[in-house]
Amino acid sequence: WQISHTHCMWQMTLNQRRNPYAILRMQDTMERELALANKQLLVVRRAALHQLFEKEHQQYQQELSQMGKAFYVERL
Repeated sequence: WQISHTHCMWQMTLNQRRNPYAILRMQDTMERELALANKQLLVVRRAALHQLFEKEHQQYQQELSQMGKAFYVERL
């Protein structure tokens, strides 16, 4: 990401002298990439949270099992 950002900044300084529309295209590209990165980060965080909940659920089941108790699970 840093290399891409540096490249974009370098291109922006060159394009400022040449073509102002190139700056707008570059900024639009950067904004879209940031939006996609944020979406991907959200997916990763949700997966990690789901994994944590599953691990805690299994831990609670083991602790209750050791006490002779269990969760009620309806089977279809």
